[in-house]
Amino acid sequence: MRADRLLSLMLLLRNRGRMSATALARELEVSPRTVLRDVEALSAAGIPVYAERGRYGGFALLPGFTTDLTGLTVGEAKALLTAGVASTSESLGMAPAFASAMRKVVAAMPDTHRTAATRIAERVLVRQGGWLTDPTRDEHLGLIQQVVFEGLRLRIRYAARGCESRWRTVDPIGLVNAAGRWYLVATHRGAERTYRLSRIEDVRALEESARRAPVVDLAGIWDRRRAEFRALHESVTATVRVRAERRDDLLGAVVATVAETPVDGWITAEVEFGDAAHAGSVLWMLGADAELLGPEGLRETIRLQAAGMADRHRSGRPAPNP
Repeated sequence: MRADRLLSLMLLLRNRGRMSATALARELEVSPRTVLRDVEALSAAGIPVYAERGRYGGFALLPGFTTDLTGLTVGEAKALLTAGVASTSESLGMAPAFASAMRKVVAAMPDTHRTAATRIAERVLVRQGGWLTDPTRDEHLGLIQQVVFEGLRLRIRYAARGCESRWRTVDPIGLVNAAGRWYLVATHRGAERTYRLSRIEDVRALEESARRAPVVDLAGIWDRRRAEFRALHESVTATVRVRAERRDDLLGAVVATVAETPVDGWITAEVEFGDAAHAGSVLWMLGADAELLGPEGLRETIRLQAAGMADRHRSGRPAPNP
């Protein structure tokens, strides 16, 4: 509806300041020509929107202009701004309707509350692609989320892969949900670390403020940590054919997706695995619903592993001693 779009346009300009017609069109999912018509309509209705020309020009509202919307408390806005993060990335602003609602929520708040709630929301990030992931439910998520929002230090008993668990004190930066798995991004002794919540055995909140910057670029930190992780592992790029209904199972378990092409109920996807063992575990999970098309060396490795597994489990034959 045009009325909703006009309101969204006005709120975008209020919250973000000057924006180009192209940026507004991308945000509102319309053409730049439609944006120009909408700006004219706002001006005709008495909304003080004006154009600035030049390389860094765009549209803006006159300073001091405010909208009259019902106010929200910090707690209410925090609940809305972080709603749904445990289940799907679409509920954190990916869907146009949700994005429009969030603009209205933010615009409805007093300036001081808006800043506080927005900074809280910046401490949670949801990404579709993980590292080597499968969906899990983490019993300590609630307490850790509270500590992250309140900006406190945290004691965690953590078991790194292949190591015994031990206690450590960390300064939480934020929470990331990647492909259904939660990670705590924090600093430990001044160095950035990423902790998988499913490996946290115990948690204790400390009554002292976390040593962290007041503003955080959680997406930037996550991308950097993920790149560092991938650099330490010899990744494998492969082509996999998977049934369309199992697409999300495949893409949620790989390190990255390069490309995908749908054909007759199947998806041919070029994906990146952490290593050959990771590729084997994912393909074993998908079973007959997927086929590794290449590279040939990896395909042969998987074939031999499958043959060995089938031989070991052949009916009537006892398993040999390892």
